[in-house]
Amino acid sequence: MAPPPLGVNGIEISELGEGSDHGREQNCGGEEAMKRLEKLRICDGDEVGISEELITDNDRRQDDEVLALEAIYQDNIVILDHQEGLRSFQIFVHCEVPDGITVSAKFHSAGTSNIKGMQTEAEVASSSSYDEGFLYSFKVTYLPPIILTIVLPKSYPSHHSPYFTISTQWLDKSRILSLCAMLDTIWRDQPGQEVVFQWTEWLHGSALSHLGFAEEVALWGPNDNMVLTDYRAISENVVPERVIPFLMGYNEKKCHEAFLSNIHQCLICFSEYLGSEFIKLPCQHIFCSNCMETYSKMHVKEGSVTKLSCPTSKCGAHVPPVVLKRLLGDQDYERWESLLLQRTLDSMSDVVYCPRCETACLEDSKTNDAQCSKCLFSFCTLCNDRRHVGEKCMDAEARLRILQERMQPGGARTNEQLRKEKELINELLSVKEALKDAKQCPSCKMAISRTEGCNKMVCSNCDQFFCYKCNKAIDGYDHFRQECELFPSEEINRWEAQMNARQVVAQVRAELFAGHANHPCPNCGQRNAKEGNNNHLFCWACQTHYCALCHKVVRRSSEHFSRKGCKQHTSDP
Repeated sequence: MAPPPLGVNGIEISELGEGSDHGREQNCGGEEAMKRLEKLRICDGDEVGISEELITDNDRRQDDEVLALEAIYQDNIVILDHQEGLRSFQIFVHCEVPDGITVSAKFHSAGTSNIKGMQTEAEVASSSSYDEGFLYSFKVTYLPPIILTIVLPKSYPSHHSPYFTISTQWLDKSRILSLCAMLDTIWRDQPGQEVVFQWTEWLHGSALSHLGFAEEVALWGPNDNMVLTDYRAISENVVPERVIPFLMGYNEKKCHEAFLSNIHQCLICFSEYLGSEFIKLPCQHIFCSNCMETYSKMHVKEGSVTKLSCPTSKCGAHVPPVVLKRLLGDQDYERWESLLLQRTLDSMSDVVYCPRCETACLEDSKTNDAQCSKCLFSFCTLCNDRRHVGEKCMDAEARLRILQERMQPGGARTNEQLRKEKELINELLSVKEALKDAKQCPSCKMAISRTEGCNKMVCSNCDQFFCYKCNKAIDGYDHFRQECELFPSEEINRWEAQMNARQVVAQVRAELFAGHANHPCPNCGQRNAKEGNNNHLFCWACQTHYCALCHKVVRRSSEHFSRKGCKQHTSDP
């Protein structure tokens, strides 16, 4: 069976729990809402004096209204079980915040420690100090829904309004009561008419502005501590320490779901797919799963696991292991782990390998000794022979000479001993041959050869900078100001031999007219001066043709300097 498609950060689509928010909120608040609505209905006694004919007409109108609401709100409406023959349902009203909205909460000094831990969960838009504490604010794109639970009495809509409750997990009871009062006003303005749709649309588009939240949702208010007993307002103990993580988590999940359902463009193949076909890395760059799979397997196959990072240029963020495990499969993932471990060990200057079982060991840099943790063999890290305390270790040249003498006929050694000695001789000869025209990296001992250029070298295995002349580890160019020269004399002579007379003249001209040499070469950055009014410049350093006006490389003079292009002759310096 094929694995399920990857979502953002390697999350499966099946793990999103799509459509489960309403079910959880219904289980949490639906039972409490129905209990309160039952109490309101019993206390009101609205069916008294209603004729059967009117009840039948109301039932027909209610049925039409509920069908219309289901068609309009679809997944955002949940039909509840009939209570004593009465229709009941919940509508999840999402407040309209098209451009996002700022949520803020005021904390006193005693609550400062609680909020510090939350700052890692989302970006803090602003944090300002006040006399009575501080203001913590952040921005969200989605707010949790306002849950409108409704029971339609038999006298609705002819005589009585629907029984309802409003519940949220992020508004205090005083603000919910303000919403309840507004719904009562809407009913009074049009008695005898169906009002559930008007209620829902008003909560969707006007609830935030009615509460004074048009630009910012404040999680505190002047009436937070009032004792209110209206059964229609259902609110938990709304404290910022609980509400802020809830709002952040809800917003993050909804943004994730929106990403999965929208079309995006891959930054590698530039094809467009649904977000469910993408991988989003911690750096927020996105790539389709096919490109990331090919990219990851290519690096693992070639062994360049240290370069397996975000494909975006100059990003360098690592690909999480959980994503690689899904992209590579078990076999390639195990190879990636072993290669990464090997590269890490190779980059450590104090790690050597046991000559018997090839287990990684830590070297004592003072004595050049090590002991294998697996076979307990103590050996010298210079010659890979038994540890010889107090004796000077032979160099590679002397060890090669002794081994070659031991290979002469007449020695009493087993075939296995002869095979190991031949392998060691071949290894020493290879190292000797490689070091004729190369230097060993002072960190990982990899042989590196310089073909041309300066004496500042970088190891491709461990990224260590070192001087090719003295073989010292360096950082920057200070070493070449005090000890060694940056360019060897033969490299300077070779460069001077390549300089033709035209380049020399151009260099002298650029130095003489330094005030007019304000035209840097787009290739090497060297500044050059114009010859008269001609804008066609020739860089004396890298021999690149370019334009003095737009500073672009000139491939063909007739195409660049034309009616639609730049002017070849101007009086500017």
